[in-house]
Parts: sequence; C-alpha cells; structure tokens
Amino acid sequence: MADLTVDRIEKILTNVEDIYLEQDIISSKIVDNISINNDCVEVNILLGYPAQSYHSKLESDIKNALNSDGISNSKVNIDTKISSYSTQKGVDTIPEVKNIIAIASGKGGVGKSTTAVNLALALQAEGAKVALLDADIYGPSQPRMLGVSKLKPETTGEGKLLPILGHGMQSMSIGFLVDESSPMIWRGPMVTQALEQMLRDTLWRGIDYMIIDLPPGTGDTQLTLSQKIPVSGSIIVTTPQDIALIDAKKGLKMFEKVNIPILGIIENMSIHICSKCQHEEEIFGSGGGESMAKDANANFLGALPLEMDIRNDVDEGTPTVVKSPESRAAEIYKEIARKVSAKLTQQDKAISAFPSITIE
Repeated sequence: MADLTVDRIEKILTNVEDIYLEQDIISSKIVDNISINNDCVEVNILLGYPAQSYHSKLESDIKNALNSDGISNSKVNIDTKISSYSTQKGVDTIPEVKNIIAIASGKGGVGKSTTAVNLALALQAEGAKVALLDADIYGPSQPRMLGVSKLKPETTGEGKLLPILGHGMQSMSIGFLVDESSPMIWRGPMVTQALEQMLRDTLWRGIDYMIIDLPPGTGDTQLTLSQKIPVSGSIIVTTPQDIALIDAKKGLKMFEKVNIPILGIIENMSIHICSKCQHEEEIFGSGGGESMAKDANANFLGALPLEMDIRNDVDEGTPTVVKSPESRAAEIYKEIARKVSAKLTQQDKAISAFPSITIE
C-alpha cells in the first residue's frame, strides 16, 4: 500500500485503549515501535506493568483496529518492563527491590493477610517477580498460608537471611524464625527493629514488587514503615461493614499524612453466595468500600466474595490464585493486580543516584 505510513498507523492506534491505564495506547506511550515491511505492519508494545492475562485482548484490539482500516496483515509483540517508582524522600532504597506496596487495614478480621498473599501471587501469575514480607510480628500468618511454616531460612557467610520460597515466590516472616505457637511478647522498639532487620538483612533477588502484609491498625509498625522503608504505594483492605469502614478510613488518612500514595481500596467479604442454593446475601452490608473510595478520591480496586474455598485454600497453604487459577476469585485477584500495578506506573519514576564524577 502506497499510503501505509507510521503516521497513519499511529492515528489508527489512538482508537485502541489500554483499559488499565485508561488511555489510548499512543497517549499512554506504550507503543514502543512501529515498522512497515512491504504490506505487513509490526507493532511493538512495551507495558510498564505485568498483565499476561491481558496480552491476548490487547493484541486482538490492535489487530481489529488495523483490520477495520483495511490493514489485514499485521503482527503485534507485547513485552513488559517494570520500573522503580518514587517513594518518600530521605529513605534508603532496598537493593534488588524495585517497588514496595503496603497492604493495610484499620482493624483485624477483614481478610487482609489472605488478600495480601493472593495479590502477591496474582502479580507473579501476571509475569512479575514478587516477594512477600510478613510485617505482622505479633500474628505472623504468611508461613502457613504459603504452606512453608516448617521451613527455616538459611544464612549466608555475610549473615544475610535467604528468603523462603513459597509457590515460587520469595518470602520472609518472623514466623520462620520462632516457633509457631510462641507468643511474641515484645515492646514497640523490638517490633520495629525486627521489621527493619527482616527487610534489610534478607538477600532479596530481582524483585519487581514486594508486598508487605502490615498488622492491623496505625501503630509502631506503620510509623516505621513511613519513616524508614521506601514505599511506592499502599492498599487498604476493608469489609462493607460500617465498623470496619470507620477504622479503614483511619488507615487511609494515616498514609495520606505520611505522603505514601493510596493505590486503591479493596472490599473483602463483599457478598456471600450459598454453595447449596446459590442465594446471594450481603452479610456485612453493601457498597461500603466503593463509597469510601469515592469519598477519598481513591481507586476502588474490586470486591471479593465471602467464599469458603478462599479460607480453606490459605489454611491448606495453597492460596486460591495457585490452587484454582481459573476460578472467579482468582480472576478477581489478577484483575486487582493489573489495576494496582498499572496505577503505580502513573507515578513519577524513581530518580537514580547521580554517578560519581572524576576529573583528571
């Protein structure tokens, strides 16, 4: 075709939207290259977030747009390159860790840890390299949820801890270092020191996203997180119940005050579907998380059902995303993972340290 030009292709591609960046693929600058060889158009896409489950749809949308304009011979390549994004000023970065995302809740019992482990595994399933740090010193649950509670971390010659692999994902928890039935009778300074040591004395390797499962509330651990740990963003987990929402709003306000971006809000235990008769019932109320997100001008990332299998899966050490990857619940976790990581790309990228300059 004589009129087959890069400008024409770009104009066509402005009609294709990246549903997670909520922009057309030209404006969002994810089109890395366009080449034309005879009558074949090749489009290279470079996503800044993991979204393997979305690749086929994005490829189809691009080909359909080109085809509707008379270009039937096309090829689409989709790659991913995950960058580091900005954190609090004056906080040292963690070697080999690009981004840290904190998972928080205002109160206990809302399924924060279950959400954290499934979200971490969902990011991994979408193509990212992920680590999970269990920062709930008094009630560490991630070793059991990952099915590795009997393992103990090895130590390198330099005194670094090697992370425990659970379902292929790097993890660290105080639960690996003490007996599961031993209570942690520690004061605040010991808790915060343990958190810092687990984070900085573990030999993490090539991590795109580290998920930190915080204890409930707004205490010492959260304060240490905001002052000494480079956090790219935070997620609030709540249930629709009024009392949970009151406490969740406190957690949200805390992150706002310490200048940690809110990536969004997840509503857990949103609706119960009877396994016998399929009757749907909103046991804890409805719409609370979505309403809270609207009031706070934050992203509503999704609602998860109150489902027995989700609870059984983590109790057995095989979270739903791993045990039932094709289930509706796993699909929701993966959808949330794509939304969260895409939202993160809209922040400023981390500034690399200036190189040392030698004058001869």
